Amino acid sequence: MPHLLVDISSHGFGHVGQTAPVVSEMARRIHGLHITLRTAAPLFLLQKSFHCDFQHIPVAFDFGMKMANAVDVQAEESAIAYRAFHAGWEQKVEREAHAMRALKPDLLLANAPYLPLAAARAAGLRAVGMCSLNWADIYRHYCVGDAASRKIHAQMLDAYNGAECFLKVQPAMPMPDLSNARNINPIARTGCNQRGRIAEKLRLGEAEKLVLLSMGGMEFRITVERWPYLPDVRWIIPQGWQVQRNDMASFESLGLPFGDVLASSDAVLTKPGYGTFAETACAGVPVLYVSRRDWPEQPYLVQWLQQHGACLEVQREALLAGELGNALDQLWAMPKPPAPAPSGISEAADYLAALL
Repeated sequence: MPHLLVDISSHGFGHVGQTAPVVSEMARRIHGLHITLRTAAPLFLLQKSFHCDFQHIPVAFDFGMKMANAVDVQAEESAIAYRAFHAGWEQKVEREAHAMRALKPDLLLANAPYLPLAAARAAGLRAVGMCSLNWADIYRHYCVGDAASRKIHAQMLDAYNGAECFLKVQPAMPMPDLSNARNINPIARTGCNQRGRIAEKLRLGEAEKLVLLSMGGMEFRITVERWPYLPDVRWIIPQGWQVQRNDMASFESLGLPFGDVLASSDAVLTKPGYGTFAETACAGVPVLYVSRRDWPEQPYLVQWLQQHGACLEVQREALLAGELGNALDQLWAMPKPPAPAPSGISEAADYLAALL
């Protein structure tokens, strides 16, 4: 049977969210497909996200950017880390090529670590990149002033351009330096609306609105226990925050998949990130978002969501203070355009299946 090797960035949960539906669809189409996942993303997330059998090798091939929290990038620390990561680059590529040959894959799918793409080319293996961003563009945005940036950026781009194709999952950054880019439509796994079940469990009043607070797999602890009470708003928050308020319930206590809770909500409070933005748009759920300041992917995500969903920015100060009542009222008064279809799943699967 064919062997698909899948390497995934663990910078947040969005990369797993983009990859899992495509790989699961590949497994559905190709009986007996052997799948190996290499990622530092937690195993529990992989088991929930991939609806197929797989072998897991816990390893990280990139770090994305060093983060102070879910929204603040540590640019200087990232530049130092990239200098260390690219030291002895050619030898590192050859080591990874040797490890890849030992696994004997028929195809590599990388979302979106570039070292495996460089290793695949050195090993003579077919490879495809896929993501809404690439780390070369992110690195250049934050680290262009670093003395080593020109050489490092060239090595990153060379790795990405060495792939057979880079599937640009919409909404995507422009990526003008990729010569092998190919646009595909959004990828999102939409859940089932379980509002009745949640309402019964939480004893929601008829007028109560359900607002899910999700920061996309990165810790960003907000002191919600200090927030003022908003009439007819019930918040869904992480259990780890250990907040005991009668207007707040933990996500975990609902016993439902994330997609189902999202699809059952009246709004989502989040940061701009591919996974949550794509899923909310495809589910027709409006979004309040706090800016990631100078994150270069943000303008393209927001512009797309403005076209395909209802969204509104909330200032960080208002978020931290819980002054969200007016923003939520404005959000719920906005018109909702037709929800887009996540047809990128089948488009990516078509392309990859043809290669296998």
